[in-house]
Amino acid sequence: MENALPDLPLMGWGPTKDTLHLFTQVVGKIQLASAPPRNHWWHATLRVNEHGYGTGRMVRDGVSFGIAFDLVRHRLVVRTPGREEAIPLRDGLSVAEFYSSLFALLRELGVNVEIKAEPFGVPMTTPFADDTEHDAYDRERVEDYRRALLWVDEVFREFQGWFCGKSSPVQLFWHSFDLATARFSGRAAPEMKDADRVTREAYSHEVISFGWWPGDRAVSAPMFYSYTHPEPEGLAGQPLRPPSAWWEASGSSHQARLSWDDVRAAAEPRDALLDFLQSAYAAGAVTANWPYDDFHSSWCPPRGQVTATPS
Repeated sequence: MENALPDLPLMGWGPTKDTLHLFTQVVGKIQLASAPPRNHWWHATLRVNEHGYGTGRMVRDGVSFGIAFDLVRHRLVVRTPGREEAIPLRDGLSVAEFYSSLFALLRELGVNVEIKAEPFGVPMTTPFADDTEHDAYDRERVEDYRRALLWVDEVFREFQGWFCGKSSPVQLFWHSFDLATARFSGRAAPEMKDADRVTREAYSHEVISFGWWPGDRAVSAPMFYSYTHPEPEGLAGQPLRPPSAWWEASGSSHQARLSWDDVRAAAEPRDALLDFLQSAYAAGAVTANWPYDDFHSSWCPPRGQVTATPS
């Protein structure tokens, strides 16, 4: 079927995914250095668009600019008022060449920005300027990834419309390469005194997070997930939908999981994903004593107003 969700086996595009992830980290770090700070680091994340994903509007040295990955025409686009320039994305383009080309282009456009030019939160450690190893770019697999990303973004945005409390945008986190969104109770969480600055800010308030990984070395297949922070007692005893969803233990905490392949195989993939998101939310909200019923928005359908009861 033409509109079927694409297959994304990590073994089929792992080298391309790693290269694209590192390209994305370069761009994400430029936004981190150029955008006004927001709570929970939301100023540093990227947004999905019709051609792929990109930054918000940034200002540097008086120049307004934006950067976007056009995964339809396979190019990185840099825009300033009245001007658009692009770097072709191709097989054989190393991280080192991508990094040097992008920063040369930014300087030409009057944008001077400094970043910590090395990977963050990934197994790869070579500084961007020296990384000639990662240079794979399989156009067909990238196009499959774009199709999947747009579909997940659309369903996540529909799900967030069911909630009238504080919630995050649907955003692509460049450090972990997952598309995610979150809901908040409005209450502060216990301070994580031993955590790093990034983690303390990210988890300063009670949150239920939902996301989609395209797969990595730790999770070898595309996967949906949800977790509640701080994790309440009894969370992993709560029911999940559809029946193929499960709770995954990670140290002393748990994540709700649903595989991409199970969603693809469902008779109604959108319904299967929405059921998973809602059941994971209900599990966290009821066990953490959130005002569950008060958070239903005026757009929330009956399927989002299921009775949530402790196990």
